[in-house]
Order: sequence, then C-alpha cells, then structure tokens
Amino acid sequence: MSLLDRLFRRPDPKGMMAPLYHAVVARGRAVHWYVEGAVPDTLDGRFDMIAAILSLVLMRLEEADRRQESVWLTELFIDDMEGQLRQIGVGDVVVGKHVGRMVSALGGRLCAYREALAGEDGDLRGALARNLYRGEPVDDAALADVESRLRAFHRALGTVAPETLIEGHLPS
Repeated sequence: MSLLDRLFRRPDPKGMMAPLYHAVVARGRAVHWYVEGAVPDTLDGRFDMIAAILSLVLMRLEEADRRQESVWLTELFIDDMEGQLRQIGVGDVVVGKHVGRMVSALGGRLCAYREALAGEDGDLRGALARNLYRGEPVDDAALADVESRLRAFHRALGTVAPETLIEGHLPS
C-alpha cells in the first residue's frame, strides 16, 4: 500500500464492531454449550451456536434502534464465514453459494429466536431443537440447560447499553 493510500484511505466502519463480533464468537465457543448443553462439537454445531448468540445480540441492537451497527456486525459474520470456508478448502467457485446458505440460515434462526423470545411462553425449546440440534434427538437436561442459559443471556442483554455492547462487553 502506498503512502497516499494510507493517508487518504478511510477506515472500514464495520471495524468498530470487531470487539463485539469477537465476544460473540468467544461466547459461542464456550465449553459448557458442548458439554452440558450437548451441542454437537462439529463445524455445523459451532456455526449454529455462534448463530444463536449472534441472533440474540442482533435482536438487542435492533431493539435499541442500532440498525446500522447490526448490519456491520452481520457483515463481519459473513466475512468471517467466507474466510473459514476458504481456510477449510472450499474453492472460489462455490464459496458464494455456501456463504449464501449460511446467511439464509442466520436469517432463519434470527426469525425463529425472535418469535420464540417475544413472550414468556414462546417456544424457544422447539426453536433450539430445530435449529441448534437440527432435529436430532437431544437429552432433555441438555436442551433445558441451553434454553435457560440463552433466556438468561437474552434478559441480560436487555440491561446492557448498546454502546457497551459495541465495545465488546457481553453480559455474564
């Protein structure tokens, strides 16, 4: 990169969302999801868990009318997924198709979790069984563990200021 490029290049605005994205990924990789929650410790399982955490964070940003930040966070997710696909050897020709499916999956999960968490009697358990466990049989205790942790995380997100979230500080 030349000196002029460095002097006049604007920073990518979605970069401000990197701390939050890294915090989402770290939360989605927490061991308890895969041990107590019996989420499959596979590429798909990790994707599904990160998508669940990301969905709750996106819902909080949208609730706080931080739609632009929500878009930037989603773009970081897309960039990361594309990089992950390339790293595992998916070729240029089909990367776009895979990323498209992942974005569609994130959108579906966002809708399912939004609907399930809209009221106290929402069927989060059913949404998790379909989207996190992909319809595979799961022990009731494991499903209950994930459900209770995600409900608690959702409630805690509601108490955190959007600026604090954007800085990458997720609630415990």
